[in-house]
Amino acid sequence: MIAKILLPVLAAIGSVSAQTKVTTCTVTTTTINSQADATALASCGTIKGSVVIGEGAGDNVDISGPSIITGDLAVLENTVIKTLQSNSLTAVGGAFALDKLNVITSITFPVLDSVKNISWTSVPNLGDMGIAVTKADYVVIADTFLATLAGINLASVKTLNINNNRRLIKFDTDLATLSDNFLVQANGGGQLTINLPKLIWIANMTIANVTSFLVPSLATVNGSARFDSNYFSSFSAPNLTSTKAGDISFVGNAKLSNITVPKLSAIAGGLLIANNTALEKIDFPKLETVGGAVKLRGNFTSVDFPALDDVKGAFDISSTADVSKSCDTFQKLAPSTQGGGGQIQGTYACTSHNDQANSDTGTGTSSGGGSSGGGDSTGTKNNTANGLSFNAAILGLAVVGGFSQALW
Repeated sequence: MIAKILLPVLAAIGSVSAQTKVTTCTVTTTTINSQADATALASCGTIKGSVVIGEGAGDNVDISGPSIITGDLAVLENTVIKTLQSNSLTAVGGAFALDKLNVITSITFPVLDSVKNISWTSVPNLGDMGIAVTKADYVVIADTFLATLAGINLASVKTLNINNNRRLIKFDTDLATLSDNFLVQANGGGQLTINLPKLIWIANMTIANVTSFLVPSLATVNGSARFDSNYFSSFSAPNLTSTKAGDISFVGNAKLSNITVPKLSAIAGGLLIANNTALEKIDFPKLETVGGAVKLRGNFTSVDFPALDDVKGAFDISSTADVSKSCDTFQKLAPSTQGGGGQIQGTYACTSHNDQANSDTGTGTSSGGGSSGGGDSTGTKNNTANGLSFNAAILGLAVVGGFSQALW
């Protein structure tokens, strides 16, 4: 019980001065099972350890008093809690975890600025988020009732995973760098717009089911960029120059009619553009090198890569329309064994009037050879699975306790 842990500390401090506030209360994990337990923490400026909110704490829990929790703040599988608040908490050194809370509607932490990991999953009625976080390493927001993420405004983050938030239709942030993964899927009934005006560098991103994705300042993708089943008609990255280690793919974006990447010169992995049925022309004016394979499938009539000089893998184009003029151009770059200049080092193929062109969205564009074999680098099923496994890892460790240390 929290009282047994804290009362000796409070008594010792109280013997010096009844008015003195305890600076640090050291506990491994404190479970709050009543508002009295929460009130007992009010004398602690810093809680050195983790805090878990149990069902006995009631439906409205106020943990005002402490300004810092060095470990985790967790509410897990709680069927009672409706609101959680603190007017004093500024930092959580571990994870702020909410999981499987069916009735919670509001969290209010007006001065909370720094959290190492945010993991809010399966909180379907959480619609009010009163926080102002500017520092976090890992953020997962999944299955909530939130209409805005305005309270989370980060300049940099390692992982940002936003999925299955049915009311979320707008996400604007000043994020500048993302060093691990950015995953977005199934938000706002397909109406989500994303605006990242200051993003200049990102490791990996998988973007699905959005109506707009704006990255006017993006210069470098260190890993892969994947756009699957989106609803935007145009994609533009006017300052993107390269991917350093991965692929670029556009698959199943039914309304996509324009891809604008005027400065893109190098793709370290492969390029996959498939089943974007409104896309009639593919034009990458500065693209010189592709470290993997190029695979293009669709209804397009023109493919133009005027600067292309080196493709490490296969080069395979197939369209339902007549793309023969483009085929004639790329034939000159085919391997010498196929009568070309050898700029394409893998197998070369180019076909027109293929009724099945849009049904072939398979992968195999990653760097590492001239065939279409290899790992699944762009499949949407794997993309989804990766996002879910990230969530599961957080949740599984959370239940055990001490999960911020184990995870990160």
